[in-house]
Amino acid sequence: MNALNIALLQLSPENTTALAMKSGLEACEAAATAGADIALFPELWSNGYAVFDLHDRAAGEAWAGGAVGPESEFVRTFQSAARRLRMAIGITFLEALPGRRPRNSLYLFDRNGALVLKYSKVHIVEHGTEGYCSAGEGFSVAQLETARGPVQVGAMICFDREFPESARVLSLLGAELVLVPNACLFDDHRMTQMKTRAFEDKVALAMTNYPDTHVDGNGRSLAISPIAWERVKGSPRMRYLETLLLETGPKPGIYHCSFDLNAMREYRHNSIWGDTFRHPEAYQPLVDPKLVPPPLGDSDSLIH
Repeated sequence: MNALNIALLQLSPENTTALAMKSGLEACEAAATAGADIALFPELWSNGYAVFDLHDRAAGEAWAGGAVGPESEFVRTFQSAARRLRMAIGITFLEALPGRRPRNSLYLFDRNGALVLKYSKVHIVEHGTEGYCSAGEGFSVAQLETARGPVQVGAMICFDREFPESARVLSLLGAELVLVPNACLFDDHRMTQMKTRAFEDKVALAMTNYPDTHVDGNGRSLAISPIAWERVKGSPRMRYLETLLLETGPKPGIYHCSFDLNAMREYRHNSIWGDTFRHPEAYQPLVDPKLVPPPLGDSDSLIH
């Protein structure tokens, strides 16, 4: 067994970026002490995914004005911590962009403090708080060097996971593990989505949500394995496996999960799902811009 250990930092939001930096650093130190290879924050940790009156433009502009840059003390503190703690850190923040609205971003620093993955949320929640954000431009996968060896890692953030294309693209790019910072009231429908993403794309998913101390949080951070079946020894028969490895409660905490990399890779190589029997020549409507519907109406009337 080659277990990759991930700490899901299900932390209460802070009122300022300075406090988020302080408590986030303390959580990373605790995660490293407990043996984590990767520590993952919930979505927009730099401002605790602060919410505001969507009809108050001044409040929205002030929210966007709280963005921090890649060279900020906030980001560099976690880069230094990754190097010092010898642990990868996935830090999330409202990323300032010169001359543009900020982005909802995740930076993944490896155990040497090198920035290996930059991802900005593609499917921003335009009908909500993130109407003051710019959307990311695509998905990518990076090789993360860990004490367990190299792992191919990608990311999607909250609303991204509602779209099957997000996980499928990451799978096609070679992702073995997808990190999912989150900020929402997570329910059983969304759990079913996530289990389906892992199953159909043969990827492991690790999601960190906010606890119930956040107005839009209820915990339920999770780890999902892609391994849905195993062969019965000495028999051609297959045995069903539960893929949900961890689901947390609603309270704040640091929750640990692990994935057996050797078992995952054997399963990915031998199972029929993912990209094995695809027919991409039949999927043209998926990328036809004429089939993209117009935006929905008043955000107050939307079901979400």
